[in-house]
Amino acid sequence: MAGNDIFATLPMVRRSPSSGDRGRSGGWIPNTDVYLTDQGLVIKVELAGMRREDLDLTVEANQIRINGHRRDGCRTSQCRFVVMEINYGPFESVIELPEGYDPAHSRATYQNGFLQIDVPFAPREERTPVSVPISAD
Repeated sequence: MAGNDIFATLPMVRRSPSSGDRGRSGGWIPNTDVYLTDQGLVIKVELAGMRREDLDLTVEANQIRINGHRRDGCRTSQCRFVVMEINYGPFESVIELPEGYDPAHSRATYQNGFLQIDVPFAPREERTPVSVPISAD
């Protein structure tokens, strides 16, 4: 590939809510890494303190949607925060995949606060030669 064309094949990560809403409107954005391997694409999401039961992963066409809710046990009048850097509440991340990946055959694991989604390359269709007729003017 010439020039910056390689960047056109990398996945786009779109998240909701927007990063400007982080921790303020009840939503937050988990840290996410997306990288390529010889087998396909790996999406790794940092979700410390969450239970697997509080996560939902869905695949629609070329999108992987991750929803969840991190619970906070100290949202009563008895807790007076001095420092508050951990985000709680609902979140949603949408990862849009470029052509060439097969999200329907993704595999997800959750271990030690990390959700890892392995997205394989799409199988290549065997291309058999096809005869194309040439018509006269």
